[in-house]
Amino acid sequence: MDQKLNITYITLDGYVELDKYRFVYFVIMFTAYILIICFNSTIVCLIVIHKNLHEPMYIFIAALLMNSVLYSTAFYPKILFDVLSEKQIISYSACLFQWFITYSLGGSEFLLLAAMSYDRYVSICKPLQYATIMTKTNICILLVVAWILPAGQFAVPIGLSADTKLCKYYFKGIFCNSTVYKLHCEISAVLNIYGLICLINILFLPVLFVLFTYIRIFIITYRSGREVRRKAAQTCLPHLIVLFNFSCLTTFDVLLLQLENDFPTIVRLIMTLQVIVYHPLFNPVIYGLKMTEIYKRLNRLFCPGKRG
Repeated sequence: MDQKLNITYITLDGYVELDKYRFVYFVIMFTAYILIICFNSTIVCLIVIHKNLHEPMYIFIAALLMNSVLYSTAFYPKILFDVLSEKQIISYSACLFQWFITYSLGGSEFLLLAAMSYDRYVSICKPLQYATIMTKTNICILLVVAWILPAGQFAVPIGLSADTKLCKYYFKGIFCNSTVYKLHCEISAVLNIYGLICLINILFLPVLFVLFTYIRIFIITYRSGREVRRKAAQTCLPHLIVLFNFSCLTTFDVLLLQLENDFPTIVRLIMTLQVIVYHPLFNPVIYGLKMTEIYKRLNRLFCPGKRG
């Protein structure tokens, strides 16, 4: 334990051969961070600027992409600093903050995807009631719940962990997540049970809701004409791809807590980079290419001479 001004420091051991390729890693990570900010912010700005994109579906997409910007901003400055440092350490309080950001924004992503699936369900299955159900007030409520509910739930274990006695000061990873429990002298049964409840509320229930709504959508559109099926697939497919991608990455994080010692450092690093590099870049790309109206606006922005 390294203590300065009564601050407890944790050593991060998730980096591989930094000494040889320190500058290369820094350039790669810095470039990834800039691309994440640019890609996500560009689509968010397009949605804000163009009034024809001020629809619930695009508002939820903008919120999802803002999640990626906030998530990346919470981690990349520290990671870039660590890459250039001889010793990778983090204070325990900062570690808890990273843990909180990871799960609150991760939970928000699942809830936003659930809100998007509900919007598509109402639009396709109950088109005559769409205007009365998806009002500005209801959209605001869904957005507030998506951001506040996970933050409120995960604030509890963070508060309980703040004064917990530590017996380990060595962390396998490049940023803190649920494996911070491994630092505690005693793993609290209450925290484990509460964490399971949060996992059900924030992950499993939203995923089940998304699957239920899309199954209903596909059943109804299957009975309809070919054009209806095409439009439904065009708007629903990107959401399902993003859900599948993020669910796989989240499943790895849950397995990491249970099987920490069974994951080699290089495998852990690769999967972590999937979370902080691939996923934040994947969202804007999939929505930019698959959502017709967004693609048209991007096309006009970067290829002003083209039509369509």
